[in-house]
Amino acid sequence: MSEEKKLWGGRFTEGTAPLVEQYTCSVGVDSRLYAQDIAGSKAHAAMLVKQGILSPEEGQAIASGLTQIAREIEEGTFVWREDLEDVHMNIEHRLTELIGVPGQKLHTGRSRNDQVALDFRLFVSACLEEWAHLLKNLVRVLHTQASTHREVLLPGCTHFQPAQPVSLAQHLLAYAQMLRRDHARVHDALGRARVSPLGAAALAGTTYALDPDQVRESLGLEAVFANSMDAVSDRDFVLEAVFCGSVIMMHLSRLCEEIIIWANPQFGFVRLPDAYATGSSIMPQKKNPDVAELMRGKTGRVYGDLMALLTLMKGLPLAYNRDMQEDKAPFLDTHDTVAPSLAIMAGMLAELAFQPERMDHALRAGYLNATELADYLAAKGVPFRQAHHITGAVVAYAEERGRGLEDLTLDELRQFSGDIAEDVFTVLSYVHAVTRRTLPGGTGPGPVHKQLEDIDAWLQA
Repeated sequence: MSEEKKLWGGRFTEGTAPLVEQYTCSVGVDSRLYAQDIAGSKAHAAMLVKQGILSPEEGQAIASGLTQIAREIEEGTFVWREDLEDVHMNIEHRLTELIGVPGQKLHTGRSRNDQVALDFRLFVSACLEEWAHLLKNLVRVLHTQASTHREVLLPGCTHFQPAQPVSLAQHLLAYAQMLRRDHARVHDALGRARVSPLGAAALAGTTYALDPDQVRESLGLEAVFANSMDAVSDRDFVLEAVFCGSVIMMHLSRLCEEIIIWANPQFGFVRLPDAYATGSSIMPQKKNPDVAELMRGKTGRVYGDLMALLTLMKGLPLAYNRDMQEDKAPFLDTHDTVAPSLAIMAGMLAELAFQPERMDHALRAGYLNATELADYLAAKGVPFRQAHHITGAVVAYAEERGRGLEDLTLDELRQFSGDIAEDVFTVLSYVHAVTRRTLPGGTGPGPVHKQLEDIDAWLQA
């Protein structure tokens, strides 16, 4: 227990129990918000000077002291003290050591409640901006790989069973679309995070003639709080950010699942880059997709972070409650998972070696042109349900003989329907099956080209 009086300890005659000090200390977590705390304090001090609450000399002393503290933290010479509880008290205590009485005036007109809300909003905003940048970079990698592999076809699946032929570009661009939606969600959440709560004080506002809009403007935020009680107790912006992170990780996990399956030699659709794979301690032939597996696994911890925050907030009355001290660890864990996952996926995907010949082999083994035959018969006037039944019988016939539909003779095909003619072999071509799909968003060359153009324009915007 510290012999010094706590900064809030005016009415207390006894010190805090040592175990309680350890239990309530948050500096091990919120010290990561030091840059935001210093930026917010500089903006607050400058506003106090403008409003005539502090003298220009006091404002200058505070700004210089905070700059020195930032330098000490970045150089690793700053001493973090657990008895000072959190990042705010540590910085204020050191500021007072450096400049004396002006340091004690910095907290005029604010509370730790609106101070921490501001720090956290600035921190979450910076993380969201980083995610947006990383998302865009990953979309760029997907765009490059899709552009390179426009002519490659592979089995498209439903129920994880071969369904219809699709282009590899179309498959990759599906993930690009997911990540574009993630980017839109992050950008949308960013607008609600970039709101300044400073001026709300503890919960009721303050009697000092502050100018919250000046603080907002100097910090580059978009709005000022509308309700002081909501300002200090709102953590929606954190929940939204972690939700965005959860959806991002879900999309990455789906892509990881495909890479893991495709890298299995029984598929062999991709070769993993050595830099993103590991070996076995006992089986020398193994090349394990550990990076993709870990990323898939880390998705669960981000889901856990979201549930932890939802549970944290669900029963809190207005306004600030100390429970909210627990809001930072889940978000920091989410950020420390999402940001490197996006960066690593971009690196792994850029070096992934696709194997078109293996995809082509799988294409011909799964009767993926069966729908083409059914549609061909329907176009000849056969009711689709009958066409479907006929095609199923043809597939069973071919399967018994270990041949593809395209390998059957015209006479064999005509056993099942007299409407089948020589032109059926054009329809049964896998390339033709893909090329025919010309509707917007489809897997044909035209729609894929349009998708690539649209994404390229989005990347350049």
